[in-house]
Amino acid sequence: MNHQLRDPQSLYFTTPKSDLPPVTAELASIIDFIRYGASRFSAAGLTFGHSHDNPIDEATHLVLASLHLPPDIPPAYGAGKLTAEERVRVLNLIERRINERLPVAYLVGETWFAGMKFKSDRRALVPRSPIAELIEAGFTPWLDGRHLERALDLCTGSGCIGIAMASYNPHWQVDIVDISEDALSLARENVAFQHVGDRVDVVRSDLFSALKGRKYDLIVSNPPYVTEDEYAALPGEYSHEPKLGLTSGEDGLDICLRILDEAADLLTEEGLLIVEVGESEHALSALLPDVPFVWIEFKVGPMGVFVLERRELIDHADAIHAAAAARRRG
Repeated sequence: MNHQLRDPQSLYFTTPKSDLPPVTAELASIIDFIRYGASRFSAAGLTFGHSHDNPIDEATHLVLASLHLPPDIPPAYGAGKLTAEERVRVLNLIERRINERLPVAYLVGETWFAGMKFKSDRRALVPRSPIAELIEAGFTPWLDGRHLERALDLCTGSGCIGIAMASYNPHWQVDIVDISEDALSLARENVAFQHVGDRVDVVRSDLFSALKGRKYDLIVSNPPYVTEDEYAALPGEYSHEPKLGLTSGEDGLDICLRILDEAADLLTEEGLLIVEVGESEHALSALLPDVPFVWIEFKVGPMGVFVLERRELIDHADAIHAAAAARRRG
């Protein structure tokens, strides 16, 4: 916050409108600034991979959040005029997005996941998993007809998946787990922000190591799965996120294999495992060709998220354990 206060442009906060920078004086309404931001983002060749996939949505998020407005305001509000201070604040954020390649969620301190607002900063990855679609749809058809009481969000980061599961399913008890204390500190803030502290337990653990004796009807995980080569080639926006939450070995599968190897012990008899591995889907299928991964089709197509039953993990335990053990020896 202090570096913003020292920004020379902050002097305009109390400057009469006529003395504002020309571009600020020309822009007046919310729509003006969204259009301007989208144009600047497109011209700058920014990468859109943190919740949004295009410059218009990115600019909309930045402008509305910086004005403390929800993303679903009626269109009529787009004509609303910004104050002089608001204009310069928004312009400063637009320029920082371009010059520093900071994700919008980090610039404004918030983002949306599964229709819910979450606090977001550099302590954890920006929420953006396709698992949000599953949560909103009640995990249909995967949980249809199943009795479910306890769920686990493994590698929770900001807590968005587990908190959303608890919010959409008030009768569930949900544990959210991560190895990073920084991430968990943010997750605890989001638990309090969403008022689900009575049903969400925050646990620091290296995967399942601190969860012995617990049983879950559903385990959901969005673990790190970026390969080392992929990480080296990522655009600048991703350099602001913790590497711990992104990379997982040469093929992106180090952590996933540990999850596959250990999950059956914590699942109930009819328990279900859902894991996101992104582009590492192909490497996983090639490594364990006999494991009957069901790859979920989302509205936008396949996104590298698989479903497995506990009994399938047990049936293929030898092959899974051999692959995981080889990885540990390597």
